[in-house]
Amino acid sequence: MNEVVGVKFESSNRLYFFERNSLDVKKGDKVVVETEKGVQFGEVFTNVKSMEDKHLTTPLKKIIRLANEEDINQNAKNQKLSVKALDDAKKNAKKLNLNMNFIGAYFTLDKNQLIYNFVADERIDFRELAKKLASIYKTRIELRQIGVRDKAKEIGGLGPCGRFLCCNSFLTDFNSVSINMAKNQYIALNPSKINGICGRLLCCLNYEDEQYSEMKKKYPDLGSYIKVNNLSGKVVSHNLFKKTFTIESSDKILTEIFVEEYESNK
Repeated sequence: MNEVVGVKFESSNRLYFFERNSLDVKKGDKVVVETEKGVQFGEVFTNVKSMEDKHLTTPLKKIIRLANEEDINQNAKNQKLSVKALDDAKKNAKKLNLNMNFIGAYFTLDKNQLIYNFVADERIDFRELAKKLASIYKTRIELRQIGVRDKAKEIGGLGPCGRFLCCNSFLTDFNSVSINMAKNQYIALNPSKINGICGRLLCCLNYEDEQYSEMKKKYPDLGSYIKVNNLSGKVVSHNLFKKTFTIESSDKILTEIFVEEYESNK
């Protein structure tokens, strides 16, 4: 078992787990951590918890220390400089005729690396741009091309439900979503109904799909021919909320039947 805490960074809504490293840390603390990108400043979003290796990406990185006043001030300076760095990147990309939509820029705490996120419709040769930015900021430059779902996660907005985007508020990972989930939940296959503002299938199609599949096990398959209560016909629809389904007889008469009746007649 590992004693870990979940940490979030200002550049991402994703929760990352770090080894406690014998430090007395709690939710809300500001910390300095070791990452693959270098030393970064983050905030603890969970209390200390014990987790098995199978639930973690190992080997775990460690919390270096609780953030001191110098770290907090340096992070504030980095944030302010990141605004200028983002503006410089946009201006230089335009001069180089690079079709890049920059989403954000951030420095590692020690300023050893300046990382940019951008969206583009095709692969971009940004080597010349990286050289120009490196000459300005005298540090290592990383330009990361991200997808439209990552863009929505970073920028945020309102979903069709009227609430803030799940990806921007609480989702930490993107699970696979398929068109079959919409079909399984009887949702009209209209892009305006099943796509999020990112243009991809709604993440929330995942939430109830398993429950729909479980509920439908009690129902006869759509298109099948059955006999129940001395009635026979083709199953043409399900209504999971009313717990009924409809059969159509040979003379086109529609009859609604409760699934409990069907179960008891099996």
